[in-house]
Amino acid sequence: MKIKFCGADRTVTGSQRLREIEGKKILFDCGLFQGKREEAYDINRNFLFDPKELHSVILSHAHIDHSGNLPSLFAKGFTGNIYSTSATRDLCSIMLLDSAHIQVKDTEYVNKRRAKKNQPLFKPLYRINDAKNVLRNFKTVSYRKKFFIDGFSEKLEVEFFDAGHILGSAMMVLTIQEKNKKFNFAFTGDIGRPGLPILKDPEFIGDVDYIISESTYGGRIHDKANMMHEQLLSVLKEAISRGGKIIIPAFSVGRTQEIIYAISGLFNDGLIEKFPVFIDSPLSTKATDIFKIHPECYDEEFSEMILNGEEIFELPQLRYVQDVEESKRLNSLEGPCLIISASGMAESGRVLHHLKNNIEDPKSTILIVGFMAEHTLGRRLVEARDKENSVIKIFGDEYFVHSKIIVLNSFSAHADRSELLEYFDKFDKNQMQKIFLVHGEIDQQEAFKDGLKSLNFKDIEIPVKGQEFEI
Repeated sequence: MKIKFCGADRTVTGSQRLREIEGKKILFDCGLFQGKREEAYDINRNFLFDPKELHSVILSHAHIDHSGNLPSLFAKGFTGNIYSTSATRDLCSIMLLDSAHIQVKDTEYVNKRRAKKNQPLFKPLYRINDAKNVLRNFKTVSYRKKFFIDGFSEKLEVEFFDAGHILGSAMMVLTIQEKNKKFNFAFTGDIGRPGLPILKDPEFIGDVDYIISESTYGGRIHDKANMMHEQLLSVLKEAISRGGKIIIPAFSVGRTQEIIYAISGLFNDGLIEKFPVFIDSPLSTKATDIFKIHPECYDEEFSEMILNGEEIFELPQLRYVQDVEESKRLNSLEGPCLIISASGMAESGRVLHHLKNNIEDPKSTILIVGFMAEHTLGRRLVEARDKENSVIKIFGDEYFVHSKIIVLNSFSAHADRSELLEYFDKFDKNQMQKIFLVHGEIDQQEAFKDGLKSLNFKDIEIPVKGQEFEI
């Protein structure tokens, strides 16, 4: 049995790893790499394997850095099944179409500028039809229901466990029977945080022999999840006092709904004066609708609120913005308001236009509530907050950073160092033969590796892209 690491190795985005079992190739996740535009364009176009040779894909969750390159896979000849939870499939049904739309529109916008400079033009990574077609390949499976992959013997069994990261997110365990020996191989996807609102806490998968684990925050400690409402209240009060707009680049799935939940609590408890809130993302609107039809993912507190008839995602002050013209009109609004817009790392979509129009306004606030990968606009914004006279490029034009930039990590949907180590401490150290660390920048991975060693785990590998191992 072989494994090849094909993406999100010593970096955070672009999740892809290839498993070869019984002579058949299975891909774990097929995400988009997000970073420098030309580098990302090249990486996302070129797989380290032939998509035509893939037997199937097992998908951990719907975030674009895990699912976003599935349409390219299909366009290059992949015809197999994609196994996921039903919530992941439902989210992909809107997110992949949205991603295709963004690929086309952003390419058109950038090519106008490149044409004026006589630079080579880009082609969209994929189009709407590629996204529509790949959705036909999904097969959905519930949590904690063991299943066999079509075309394999009964020597390979798979089970999904709730990762508590976003709606439908799953950790997966493969139980493999080979030459009278049975062993378990796991992949965490992204591990969520205990105590976050709406979703259940991450579920322990049981003892395994091998595991591929994320390590995004392997060396950092978040503020406690129960601090998010208090911190958000403080930021909003200060921002409102300055009279400007508050811009939040947020993932349409998970983060947007958590922010709505937090704001509704602040409004309902009378802790802050009510002011306009805009969700400027058609994808966020659709994703929120999908949240409503998947109560199997809710934690007990949220389930009880829903059963009691509380309206969490609908508020008198909240408006879901659909068309482009309405989005543009937000630029002319006077007085404080909150605009939540995708994408989460500020790499594409409507949020770029809101940042462009507000970044030089000293009354405005840009609130960062999630991880920002290297070379993304979101990361450059985070780095600019402590520098004077910072300049940011948006759509190729330079803007001075005069707005106030604030980072709140209590909203993070990724487990931090202490939460990851607490999770891993549950495993039998004697049974665990090898740990592979992915989805992390190298400093975070090295820190997490040291932490795992302190728990007496012995064989810990940080693979590089393209590296292969035989199990």
